[in-house]
Amino acid sequence: MIRVGISGWRYAGWRGTFYPNGLVQRRELEYAAERMTSVEVNGSFYSLQRPSSWRSWSAAVPADFVFAVKGPRFITHMKKLSDPQVALANFFATGLLSLGDQLGPLLWQLPPQLAFNPLRLAAFFDVLPRTTTQAAALAVELHEPDRLVEGADTSTPSERELRHVLEVRHESFRTPEFCELLRAHGIGMVVADSAGTWPMFDEVTADLVYVRLHGDEELYASGYSDEALARWADKVRAWDAAGLDVYVYFDNDMRTHAPFDAMTLKDMLGA
Repeated sequence: MIRVGISGWRYAGWRGTFYPNGLVQRRELEYAAERMTSVEVNGSFYSLQRPSSWRSWSAAVPADFVFAVKGPRFITHMKKLSDPQVALANFFATGLLSLGDQLGPLLWQLPPQLAFNPLRLAAFFDVLPRTTTQAAALAVELHEPDRLVEGADTSTPSERELRHVLEVRHESFRTPEFCELLRAHGIGMVVADSAGTWPMFDEVTADLVYVRLHGDEELYASGYSDEALARWADKVRAWDAAGLDVYVYFDNDMRTHAPFDAMTLKDMLGA
């Protein structure tokens, strides 16, 4: 399975460029979903979302569309993965489990200054729920009602697997021990192209490959040429041929490159 999309979809600068003039904001997700096969929800990184938001996003896209969901920075950047159980419960109580089959991988992005610490990572991986049922049970048991504006929604249509991926930004992770730790816990390593700002890691550590393209030559700002996209298409085809699910998200949102790069790569792949 190959999915190609964008990281977030609500950008004022995209209106009149990617989004047609006159398109109402509430239909932007619907418009994007007609042109790609997945989006990465990044608002969940900054704050806990509302159950009504997850329901409205689900209704706006086709049934076979997939949402990747970015985990809260409160866990990754503020708590730095320590004692995450309550924060995880709050996250899973917001309603994302109601997406059902539309729920794709969960992305955990570490801050650039956080170095490799195998004990810290292993402790975090050990408490990550691996099914929607486990996540719902955690949410029911530990969530903090006063943190949720609309109350908790732990509903899940049916039990299914939860897949987790990790994006790291510190050179100390370039060690076989890190790869072995990810494989032991079934965590995917994020392949992140950041125009050289942070190191790129591309080991396959799970049954999926998760790619984030932050900009070819300038972080968040530059687009990808047809030649550069063709090289990424070759990589995606190779991963796909190896039997891996591949998710690719463009995060070069400045200057409206992301949606057009995503559509071009999707067409190259016939995805």
